[in-house]
Amino acid sequence: MTYRQRKAIRIAGWVFLSIFLLALVGAGVAYSKRESLLKTALERGIRKAKRDYNLDVKIGSAKFTGLSSLAFTDISVVPEQRDSLAHIQRVELDVRFWPLLAGKIGLSGMTLENGLIQVIKRDSLSNIDFLLHRKRDSTAVESTPSETSRRTNLADVAENLIDNILSKIPDDLNINNLEFRGVDVGNDTINLLTQTAVIKNENVSSTIKLNGNQATWHVSGTADPGDREYNLALYAEGQNGRPRPIELPYIQKKYNLKVQADTLRAELRDVDRSRGEFRLEGAGSVRNLRINHPAIARTDVLVSRAAIDANLFVGENYVGVDSSSTLHLGEISARPFVKYTLPDKTSSTGQGKQFDVQLHTDQLDAQSIFNSFPQGLFESLEGMQVSGKLKYDLAFQFDTALPDSVKFNSGLTQENFRIVKMGQTDFSAINRPFVYTPYEKGKPVRDIMVGPANPNYTPLNQISPDLRNALLTSEDYNFFTHNGFNEKAFRVSIATNFKEKSFKRGASTVSMQLVKNAFLSRNKTLSRKIEEILIVWLIENEHIVSKERMYEVYLNIIEWGKNIYGIGEAASYYFAKSPADLNLGESIFLAFVVPRPKAALNWFVPDGTLQVRNVRGYFKLIGRIMARRGLTVPDSGAYGFYDVRLRQGLRREVAPVDSLFQGDSLMTDPADVEVDEEEGANGIGNFFRRLFKGKKADDNRSNDEQPTVQPDRPEALPSEPAPADTVKTRKQLRQEKRERKRREKEAEKALEGNQ
Repeated sequence: MTYRQRKAIRIAGWVFLSIFLLALVGAGVAYSKRESLLKTALERGIRKAKRDYNLDVKIGSAKFTGLSSLAFTDISVVPEQRDSLAHIQRVELDVRFWPLLAGKIGLSGMTLENGLIQVIKRDSLSNIDFLLHRKRDSTAVESTPSETSRRTNLADVAENLIDNILSKIPDDLNINNLEFRGVDVGNDTINLLTQTAVIKNENVSSTIKLNGNQATWHVSGTADPGDREYNLALYAEGQNGRPRPIELPYIQKKYNLKVQADTLRAELRDVDRSRGEFRLEGAGSVRNLRINHPAIARTDVLVSRAAIDANLFVGENYVGVDSSSTLHLGEISARPFVKYTLPDKTSSTGQGKQFDVQLHTDQLDAQSIFNSFPQGLFESLEGMQVSGKLKYDLAFQFDTALPDSVKFNSGLTQENFRIVKMGQTDFSAINRPFVYTPYEKGKPVRDIMVGPANPNYTPLNQISPDLRNALLTSEDYNFFTHNGFNEKAFRVSIATNFKEKSFKRGASTVSMQLVKNAFLSRNKTLSRKIEEILIVWLIENEHIVSKERMYEVYLNIIEWGKNIYGIGEAASYYFAKSPADLNLGESIFLAFVVPRPKAALNWFVPDGTLQVRNVRGYFKLIGRIMARRGLTVPDSGAYGFYDVRLRQGLRREVAPVDSLFQGDSLMTDPADVEVDEEEGANGIGNFFRRLFKGKKADDNRSNDEQPTVQPDRPEALPSEPAPADTVKTRKQLRQEKRERKRREKEAEKALEGNQ
């Protein structure tokens, strides 16, 4: 070693020694002044809480009890002019040394005794309003447009949030008597008292009392805060040797939602940041989950086992669930992918919020799938025995800025699938004569024999081809070629409903409508809709019922007026004819009134002819489509509109019509469409919102009074203004004529686009 090298080492040694001595002196000074420093820091924090949040924070005493441990007593937090938020009698904290050097606070130990945290809502005010409505600093400098266009990096937000939460979980925890209390406007109260909560040597144990002694819960498992690994289970303590579920009576009382579970388990495996993404890997599971709500199912739904192995990711402007995640339900599993992307404000492409959802399975044993259905969810399928393999794939993409570009594909592919034994319901029963019972207001109207024993029953080949073609043109033109579902109509439905900000359009096919009414209860539940889809797939895939038989039954049970069911009754009631003798105009009219059959007579005038307004345009639209498809002869007029005559004996029930409404228009405006939320009727089916001077037709009917079979209809056409009393110029008349033709073409395009 040369002289210069030795000299350099000596200089470096003296430098490091000087720094070390200065650090010791600084530490000594800080140690001697630490009480005053603590007091200053607390005072600053209390002032900030008052200034930014209007919180009155009081601390009885605060002092160091060791080199890096602090003890506080009598801590209270009270929002201004609100109920007290928190009070803690005593808390002692041990702070990790190394994170403190980096400016972060991490806890190595915490002891807490006798604390209360409460959330109280009175009328429209609560004691956590300071979190929901934080005051903005009036002295803040106004941001420039370029600054406001920058978006907060969601990955940074997620990382900071998770890091702050996990760093506050100590290696050693000891809590005694910490109560959480929630009180809402109606003085409904929920109390959770943590009698004990202990983390020691990575083992977790706790005892929690719900509403006094109503129930006792336990949290147990393992926790390694240093490595950020947790595996925790929540379960309820049994009574008299019997297990007891976890449940919150408050939720059932408040939301009429019953939720119970035997065991809830959550696991955190890894937290990482790489390549600009924040990632979190974990798992969750539930045993014997019981749910009951009128909107979900008629009875309790039991999920014996459900779990997810989840890999979550958060990027600069997106969050999601990675496709490496796995969903488990009973005996089956699936791979989900979910991504939600916020629009890039700096981009000129005009993108909106984007949703990307996918779900895929491998080929699964079909019986395992049916065995995994939650008990009580699909009552008609319970007990069904099947064989073969099934594979499901779902892909959905939606951009809120481009709703018409929505992509939706859903398919269940089968291999050697067949039904070995029917479940609770025999779907082949529709091939034989059966009794159909329509309901209104939840009560049966009358029994209708669907078969030759009923004199009004009409076989398909004895129904006018014009009626059969007109109804399919307006409802489900591809009925005889699709497999029970119309994905194109479903995509159009999603786009339309999003643009209208309400449920304006459904996507039910004739197959779905028939199954809903022939096999399922009238309860309006989510489970019934899913069950409807499954039954349609089974019937169509297994060819249990032919298309001809399905359409025949449909035409013989559909409602066409008050207590008028089936085409036989309808043809006789309105026109004193048999179904075979219906002409084109009468057929298009019956297709027109299907969605709101009880208002059918409102479209006639006392002499038995049809009102021109809102009706003739429909005849032209449906007639032109039928003519283009070779289903009728092209007509320069209105395709039988002027041939429709109500039977003589029924005309006295027709109300006089105000002459104001004698003008010609196509359809009602989409904004005026009245929608049956349960049936999902599309626009053309909703012509009855305004009948006379803006009043709704059948406006006082309850949901249960809607037609027993009510098809979905294509989107409504815009209405034409009623004639004014003033005289119009020839130019105005030409402009109105051109506008009417334009709307007719748009409506025709929309109807065909749905098919």
